[in-house]
Amino acid sequence: MSRLRVRHETRYVYGAPAAFSQHLLRLTPRDREDQKVISTEIAVTPDPQELQWFDDGFGNRLGTATVYEPHDTLEIVAESVVERLPVTEIMPGASMPWEAAAAAAAAPAGLAAALYAFPTRYTDADDAIEAYARRIFTPGRPVLEAARELCSAIHDDFAYAPGATGAETVASDSYAAREGVCQDFAHVMLAAMRALRLPCAYVSGYLRTIPPPGQARLIGADATHAWVSVWDPGLGWMQLDPTNDMEPGPDHVLAATGRDYADCAPVTGLVVGSGGQMLSVSVDVAAIDETGAERAPDPAPAKAPPPPPAPVAPAGSAPATAAGPSPDAKS
Repeated sequence: MSRLRVRHETRYVYGAPAAFSQHLLRLTPRDREDQKVISTEIAVTPDPQELQWFDDGFGNRLGTATVYEPHDTLEIVAESVVERLPVTEIMPGASMPWEAAAAAAAAPAGLAAALYAFPTRYTDADDAIEAYARRIFTPGRPVLEAARELCSAIHDDFAYAPGATGAETVASDSYAAREGVCQDFAHVMLAAMRALRLPCAYVSGYLRTIPPPGQARLIGADATHAWVSVWDPGLGWMQLDPTNDMEPGPDHVLAATGRDYADCAPVTGLVVGSGGQMLSVSVDVAAIDETGAERAPDPAPAKAPPPPPAPVAPAGSAPATAAGPSPDAKS
C-alpha cells in the first residue's frame, strides 16, 4: 500500500474584473476498491457565494462554485490524501472473445456498460482508426488481451508532444498527426475500441513518478493525467495507460471517469466579463507516511518509458469551456 498527497492549484487571472463566474470542479479522488480517500480539502478564492456538491451520473464527486461579485482572479486549491490498495490482478488472456464482449454490452444485462461503447465528439473513429483496431482485434481474440496490445501499439506509434494538440483536439486528428499528450492517447484508444462497439471509459487523475539517476520520469509526472478503462463482462473493468504502456499502479490516483475528457475535466466553467484570461495550473504528487510527512523516494519506479521529447506540461486542465456529467474500474 502507498499513501499519496495530491495538491492541485488552478489560478485564473482576468484582464478586466469578471462580474460573474461559475465553475465545475472534479478535483475529489474517488473511493474505490483500489484506493481509499483519507481526506480532501478544496478552497476557492474569492469565497464563492454558492458552493454545492453532488455526485454526477458517472459517480464522480462534482462541485459548483459560483461567484457573483466582481473579481480579478479566481484560485482553486484542492489537496487530497489517498491510500492506494492492492487488488486482484486481472489476467487479460482469461477474458472472453471481443465479439462476445461487444454482444454482451448490447444485451439488456450490459446496458450500464453500453453507455461507454458508442462514439462521442472526441472519440468518433474514422476508417483509419477502425482499421488500426481491427489489425489487433483479430477474430476470437480475448478482449483484454487485445486491449493490452492496443495500449502498447499507441504508445509505440505515437509521439508524446506537449503543445501539438489542444483541449478540443479529437481522436481522428490525433491519429492523423500521430502525436499528442495523454488526453489524445486515451481518446485514440477509446475511438479504436468503440469502433468495434466495445465499452471503454476515459479516466482522469494524477500520476506520481520518481526519476532515478540516469532515467527519465514517467510522462505525466506531477500533472493531471489520463488513461482508459476497458470492460470484460466476466472480469469487470481493467485500466490501461497508453501514454506509458502500463497498467496503472500505486502511483496513479483516479479522480474521475466518463465517456471522454468533457465528462472528466478537472475544472471547467464560464465567466462574464470584458477582458481575456490567463490560466496557470500546478500539480504536486508526493508519497507520505501515516503522519503526513513526506516519505523518501522509492529506489526506482516499476517502469520508465523512453524520455519524452519535451518537458511535461500539465494536461487535462482547460480554460472555461462547456462541462458534462463514470464507471468504476479495476487496476
